[in-house]
This record gives sequence, structure tokens and C-alpha cells, in this order.
Amino acid sequence: MADQPDPAKTAGGFFRSRWLGAVPIERLFWMDMIVVGTAINIATSFAALVVLGLKWPVWASIVVYLAPLPYNLFLVAAIWRTADRSHARTAGVVRSAALAWIVIATLI
Repeated sequence: MADQPDPAKTAGGFFRSRWLGAVPIERLFWMDMIVVGTAINIATSFAALVVLGLKWPVWASIVVYLAPLPYNLFLVAAIWRTADRSHARTAGVVRSAALAWIVIATLI
């Protein structure tokens, strides 16, 4: 009998694999959200300040600042869906932390 393929590699790409829960919750939470998501939010916050410093219209700075919001919402939704497959306590902690993270990432 042949070995089963790794679902993370066959699920159809970055977004699809996360949406379908093919990526472990630990990787999704720590690497994708905390490390990469936070880095993207810091970079766009800095870029929004640069846009303000260049005396561009305020709306341009707001657009740059809010640019990662769809990605942030996707990550939180993917974590929420993937947490269903985790231990009940882990799921509650990860979901609460994801909600706190998106509030902080959006406001700061």
C-alpha cells in the first residue's frame, strides 16, 4: 500500500491549505500569525507613517495602514476553523489569543 501524501503539500497552496486545516494549529498560530502577520503589520504601519511624512493624502496612509486587514482576518478565520480539530482547552486559548491579536494588530 502506498504512503499517504502530506495534506499540507497537496491541499492546493498557501491559503487553501490553511483554510482547510491541513496546516497544524501550532504552525498557523505561531509562525503564520504571530511571526509573519506581526511583521507584516509592523511594516505596513511604518509604511503608513512614511506616506504621511511624504505629505501624501491622509487617505493614502489609511489605505496602506489597513492593507493587511484582509490577511489578518483570513488568519483568524483559519485559526478558528482549525481549532475545531484541536483539544478543547487548546482551541479556546488559541481562539482567544487570535482575537486579541487581531484587535491589537488593527489598532496599533
